[in-house]
Amino acid sequence: MLVAGRSTRPTAVPEPAYGPRAVGDAAGIDAALRPASPVPFWLDSPARPTPEPALAGAATADLVVVGGGYCGLWTALLAKEREPERDVVLLEAREIAWAASGRNGGFCESTLTHGAENGDRHFPDERRQLDRLGLENFAEFRETLVRHSIDAEFETPGGLTVATEPHQVPGLRALAETAPAGHYTFLDADRVRSVVDSPLYRAGLLETEGVALVHPAKLAWGLRRACLELGVRIHERSPVVGLDRDGDGVAVRTRAGRVRARSVALATNGFPSLIRRTRLLTVPVYDYALMTEPLTADQLTSIGWTGRQGVTDSSRQFHYYRLSADNRILWGGYDAVYHRGGRIRPAQDRREQTFRLLADHFFRTFPPLADVRFSHAWGGMIDMSSRLMAFHGTAWHGRVAYSAGYTGLGVAATRFGAKVMLDLLAGKPTELTELRAVGSLPIPIPPEPVRYPAITLTRRAVARSDARGGKDGLLLRSLDALGVGFDS
Repeated sequence: MLVAGRSTRPTAVPEPAYGPRAVGDAAGIDAALRPASPVPFWLDSPARPTPEPALAGAATADLVVVGGGYCGLWTALLAKEREPERDVVLLEAREIAWAASGRNGGFCESTLTHGAENGDRHFPDERRQLDRLGLENFAEFRETLVRHSIDAEFETPGGLTVATEPHQVPGLRALAETAPAGHYTFLDADRVRSVVDSPLYRAGLLETEGVALVHPAKLAWGLRRACLELGVRIHERSPVVGLDRDGDGVAVRTRAGRVRARSVALATNGFPSLIRRTRLLTVPVYDYALMTEPLTADQLTSIGWTGRQGVTDSSRQFHYYRLSADNRILWGGYDAVYHRGGRIRPAQDRREQTFRLLADHFFRTFPPLADVRFSHAWGGMIDMSSRLMAFHGTAWHGRVAYSAGYTGLGVAATRFGAKVMLDLLAGKPTELTELRAVGSLPIPIPPEPVRYPAITLTRRAVARSDARGGKDGLLLRSLDALGVGFDS
């Protein structure tokens, strides 16, 4: 088929599209990556705010929120909106948005269960209820941005899931047929390539409800501003080192100060939990991304990407990609990496072999963009749980609440987690606190020295499954029977 500005489609599709092959055109990939800054694109901005002063000395509060990512910011904001007179302190170890909240792809989805299939696996009796609550939360998310004049570059162009292998097509078709009417539109090869054109695409699924794109850092900075305007006291560069019992309250200790509060909300996600018994419920897995230089109108036309949809492919080792406001392509995912020991270090934000792999996959997907260069290349930690979705709970006789394990889909779901924590701390049953999805915990992930080889074996099994047409081996089938998931 001939389209203006594009060449005739090739008759053969690489098999598999993203296999375990050597990176091609090494010199070209080196040239494309050479200009890339290690600073995450979203944080490389003059709009980055000056940090609030660190905590020094003793203080008191009604509520202390530990962690200044999305989950902590939403918790502080909602707490003040519910009770304007409540005295709220938020403590952030580094700077607002420096971790996952400023490094993610900016995909904002209503799902609370990491997708319909994962919801059916773990909470089939509650999945419809969780879908409804997710859509309500998504609508409230959007309304909050408007009410507080938060310019997060929120847009709703829809989401596109593409099949790059033959075995993925029936799954997309089945999802379109079983979902509520109008939720998904199945696209065959010709139709999907009329939305975004790649020689690798075999089919697609277009979703328009409950999906959006945001600028991750601007979202976090906007929530920060809204919190400050409502009277939340934010202290950055104030890592919390411990919790102590203090009468009928809790004392939160930093290196240079101490806050006594009636209740505490922990939003530390993949960082070591201050509640020891929950430390094996998440594992820090690193995700990596590239950002191209801004594309011209002709370059976008050459790949037919004029609708600005966010795109993912449907492999277990999947890519996600989208356009920024200035028409750069963010290209990330595929290579989820657990670093031995589970420590979170700045050096792990860069992984040259992954950047090269991502660049190779980018050029395979969009051959007309062979001359494009990458302006930024970065990585960051995701808090993965064994059931690939968040968990919530309380400790210290209900004085401390926690929410973690978002596994890469936390832009909107963290707002729901904030609501859950506030309901739990209030001590009164609500629809949210009565959910089994809230009252249960995922299977713990074994500690080192078992953890690293176990995750390495699982990653290899996932890669084999993708390479063998989606056929899972014994290890993945056994993990699935136990309710344990893993993808990139």
